[in-house]
This record gives sequence, C-alpha cells and structure tokens, in this order.
Amino acid sequence: MKDKIHPRWYPEAKVTCACGATWTVGATVPELRTDVCSQCHPFYTGEQRIVDTEGQVDRFMRRLKAREQALAEAERRRAERTSPEMPIGGLELGTRLEHLLDKAGVQKVGDILERLERDGDEALTDIKGFGLKALADLKKGLRAHGFVLPGDESPEEAA
Repeated sequence: MKDKIHPRWYPEAKVTCACGATWTVGATVPELRTDVCSQCHPFYTGEQRIVDTEGQVDRFMRRLKAREQALAEAERRRAERTSPEMPIGGLELGTRLEHLLDKAGVQKVGDILERLERDGDEALTDIKGFGLKALADLKKGLRAHGFVLPGDESPEEAA
C-alpha cells in the first residue's frame, strides 16, 4: 500500500439530517449533511411528503397546469366549432350555396340540423336550386366540422 494517497478516516463522523436527526458513522469527512433519513423518509414514516429537489415539483405542477389549460382551450375551440349557433359561412360551402340557404331563411348550422331532423333531406332539396350535389357537399362540410347528422348514429349509439 502506498503512503499518503488515502484520505483521512474519521471513525466518529457526525451525520445531520434536515429533520434534525443526528448519528455517527465512519467516513472520510468529519461532518455530513443529508436531506432525508430513515426517521423522516416517507417510506419509513408512512407520511406523504413531497421533497422538492431543485424546484422539480414546482416545475411539474406548472407543466400540469399548462397542460390542463391547453386541454380546456382545445375543448372550448371544439365546442365553438360544433356550436349550432355557428353561421353557415363557417362551413365554407361556397357563396352560391350560402346564398341559396340565406334566401331560404337558413342562417345558422342549427337551422340546418333542425330541418334535417324534422323533415329529412327533402327539407333542403325543396329549396330552389339546392340539389343532391349541394346536399352532399353540405353534409360533408357538417361532418368535417364534427356535427352529427340525423341518421348518422350507429346502432349501438341509438340503443
């Protein structure tokens, strides 16, 4: 064994925990400090306590809050996108179809859904100049925006 390369050994090194507990051990430094020991660790005490090392808990909570806000904003936008109060222009059907529906007194998506529910496809195809192609385009636009049309439900949903 070489001389003067080994650290000094302290057989009675004092260990101090953040909770105030102290004990002695053998170590290469005369005094040690620790954040958690067997007297305050949640595994041994059964108490739930969060030890915040370098602000990680705060950072996690900020991320969690930001995620919840983003989800709420996405839900709000989805609800706004599928609102029956949405004007017909929001479906981007084209000016000709929008003009035909406007002349027939259909201003909002809710008006279309109400007519389809009440009278079926004939309620719209009875509008002068509004044919089957226009009806198909309209339904395609409604479905693209997330609206559920009468008759679209699957047998499981109807039950």
